[in-house]
Amino acid sequence: MTRQQNALSRRRFVQSAALAAPFVLSRRSVAADANERISVATIGNGKMMYGSHLPHFLKMPELQVVAVCDVDSSRREAARNRVDDAYGNDDCFSCVDYNEILARDDIDAVAIGTPDHWHGRIILDACKAGKDIYCEKPLTNTLMEAKATMDAVKAAGIVFQTGSQQRASENFRYACELVRNGRIGKINEVRVSVGGPPKACDLGGEEMEPGLDWDRWLGSSPMRPYSSVLSPRGVHTHFPAWRNFREYGGGGMTDWGAHHFDIAQWGLGMDESGPVEIIPPEKPSSGRGVRFVYANGVEVLHGGDFGVEFIGEDGEIRVNRGKLESTPGDVITQPIEENEIHLYKAPGGSHGGHRQDWVNCLKSRQQPNCPIEVGARTVAVCHLGNIAYLYGEELGGKSLRWDPQSWEFVDNPDANAWRDYPYPRREAYEWPTT
Repeated sequence: MTRQQNALSRRRFVQSAALAAPFVLSRRSVAADANERISVATIGNGKMMYGSHLPHFLKMPELQVVAVCDVDSSRREAARNRVDDAYGNDDCFSCVDYNEILARDDIDAVAIGTPDHWHGRIILDACKAGKDIYCEKPLTNTLMEAKATMDAVKAAGIVFQTGSQQRASENFRYACELVRNGRIGKINEVRVSVGGPPKACDLGGEEMEPGLDWDRWLGSSPMRPYSSVLSPRGVHTHFPAWRNFREYGGGGMTDWGAHHFDIAQWGLGMDESGPVEIIPPEKPSSGRGVRFVYANGVEVLHGGDFGVEFIGEDGEIRVNRGKLESTPGDVITQPIEENEIHLYKAPGGSHGGHRQDWVNCLKSRQQPNCPIEVGARTVAVCHLGNIAYLYGEELGGKSLRWDPQSWEFVDNPDANAWRDYPYPRREAYEWPTT
């Protein structure tokens, strides 16, 4: 298939995905009685879900976890047992196919914690089922998937929270408020320090013990022998390295970039937009140095060494997890006055506050602090950077012009073909087609 044909195929994917998700009302479209608990299912019970989200959900009086799903029998059983132990019962439903969860009308919402290459498909299916969604970051594994899920969620009218919990952290919110209120003057540059792009999977095969549905783990990605690097068996306490390979994740650019580029977008007031030009570095293989140029002239650099750095005409603000610094130093001691810009404030802080924000919105039917468009446009920045690195040699130093409203590269059919990966098994997993 040529790049031009591939571009047409992916364009049809986006169009049909949006059409395939008609507007539906969740059965919680009207706030439930205060005493009614919201029924939730977890899909993908690895390190983040099993070790962080699930135990927190089980302590929330507003929720009732009723089902768990995982392709690994050990993780699935561990999650089910954790739920039953917490509630003192033995009726938690478990399955290997998430569609069994989506088919149940007694489940209000799902929390998605699978590897990135499954996010898009599950989001689209959950939209059609009318389920509210919490989905781990980065939102999707490609630009086309991001656009398709954004359109589908909006059409479905569901409550959606992207798991970019830094928006619930006081220091990140305060830093962005200071920037938005002009405390360091006009912003000229933002530096974002995260890892580089992914690479093609080159892992060798291993013998696999029974209990893992490896074909389902791979999903629409290419068939390949089992590797414990991609999916370690059973409950594990580390983040598996599938995120380093482009078939399943976007490397450091999406893994940490979905956090820090999100803060850059928030501070610049670009939650509903994005860069208009992407400039690759002289040596794309270096994995650093891509520049994103916004319509107002601000440049965001993939570089630096301190989380997110806002560089203004009158000073600098540097923010990272647990850290907030400024030049001059008194900038970060200034209060945000009542008549100034105040950004969305989630309850509590970081992980707990971000989840509580979602639950509060499940009841109020408002959108939370990181809704679908925020998640989609943040991951779009990350994917644009990866495209500049992965195809930088072919670009020959030329920049890419991007239209953040149409989600297309301007006058560049080759680049538009790069918006999606050629997943050979998508049709087998019922991705929307024309």
